[in-house]
Amino acid sequence: MTYIIQTNHLTKNYKGTTVVSNVNMHVKKGEIYGFLGPNGAGKTTVMKMIMNLIKPTSGEIIISGETVTPKSYEILKRMGSIIEYPVFYDKLTARENLELHSDYMGYYNKSAIDTALDMVQLKNFEGKAVKDFSLGMKQRLGLARAIITKPEILILDEPTNGLDPVGIKEFRNLFQMLSKDYGMTLLISSHILGEIEQIADTIGVIKDGKLVEEVLMETIRLQNTEYIELKTDDVKKASYIIKESMYITNFKILDDVTIRIYDMNTAQGKISKALVLNGVLVESINKKDNTLEDYFLKKINGGVIHA
Repeated sequence: MTYIIQTNHLTKNYKGTTVVSNVNMHVKKGEIYGFLGPNGAGKTTVMKMIMNLIKPTSGEIIISGETVTPKSYEILKRMGSIIEYPVFYDKLTARENLELHSDYMGYYNKSAIDTALDMVQLKNFEGKAVKDFSLGMKQRLGLARAIITKPEILILDEPTNGLDPVGIKEFRNLFQMLSKDYGMTLLISSHILGEIEQIADTIGVIKDGKLVEEVLMETIRLQNTEYIELKTDDVKKASYIIKESMYITNFKILDDVTIRIYDMNTAQGKISKALVLNGVLVESINKKDNTLEDYFLKKINGGVIHA
């Protein structure tokens, strides 16, 4: 498979300390790649290296089939980004800042400024000086600047910082639209799992500078499905009743005493009652709920969930 972003053994050392170690990342064209990890795990450093803002100690970065070098100017023209907190000319307005950015990028489609401001809900504030913007408004303007040239790739480092719940939802919808309708590839870092899990196609988990997991979001969902776990001394008879009397087909016999029922539309009390009335001993019946948060905490904590 060809990837639009790929890193091979990417490593960065600062003053003898390794902050990113041997990272092999694979981002497919048009997908939303969620880059997860605790603060200080190396997310921003990896993104800065991809954007050519800092030089790797070793390893390589390949964008659209081309190896990134200090002179890869054309590659960078096809990318938009928010890295850490966006910086602007504070005394200028939102529109003036975007006009300067467009001129700098050699992108002279002025109507794109209106489109970008509208997308991030800043159209009514375009004449306001940036020094009077809240943190959330600056994040919105940062995203407008990142998308104004309609880049192929968006690199977004904690893009929802400073946003209220409504703003976070708006950004989430915008990210999905940019991926689906514009075909953009989004690499989004975050330490907030709940936001990323709703939009990401692929997840990369980084801990202590090392990429410990790279997995499809769909795979994670399948591994973390809710289910009812039933223990009985007669799984054969229990499974017959579950299927033939209760019309539940989405279940699995795990062993001689355990059945997992993945159909959550039937209350566990109703299942238990039906089995008992048909002479099946129910030793235990419990709803299990393994969350995505549990999954990633296990990865980050080496297989252990700390209280």
